[in-house]
Amino acid sequence: MRLLVVSDTHGDFYNLNKVILAQPKAEVIIHCGDGEQQVEDCKSVYSNRMFLSVCGNCDFCSSKPPTIIRNIAGKTVFITHGHMFGVKSDTEQLVSKAKEHGAEILLFGHTHQPLLDYRDGLYILNPGSLKGLDGTYGIVDITSAGIVTNIIHI
Repeated sequence: MRLLVVSDTHGDFYNLNKVILAQPKAEVIIHCGDGEQQVEDCKSVYSNRMFLSVCGNCDFCSSKPPTIIRNIAGKTVFITHGHMFGVKSDTEQLVSKAKEHGAEILLFGHTHQPLLDYRDGLYILNPGSLKGLDGTYGIVDITSAGIVTNIIHI
């Protein structure tokens, strides 16, 4: 199963739409915050895809949860924006929280800097920011052979 992971679109519906079109095999689209309106707009266009999204620090008056913990293709996935865990200084608090919930995959945003890491059985991915000409996004492939994460520049 392929997951398309985006974050921090900050109003850039064009880029979000562009990467969804570029990843037709992505069954689940995960938005890690700061783009709630773009997610809602895309849901109506791509009703055949599953969308998961959390609220970010710029998603004012959001009804989205700050964190989602979901089993996807047999793997526990921890999704958050990251601002509530101090990720701009380090990721230790967030990594500890994800491990506390038994997560195998941790997805977050907020820093606008892409990050791929693997620590003690936990795949960590921050897709960076999808806004603008130098936007980035992430892909997570969950297969019977294992998990593969990638960052892609648009």
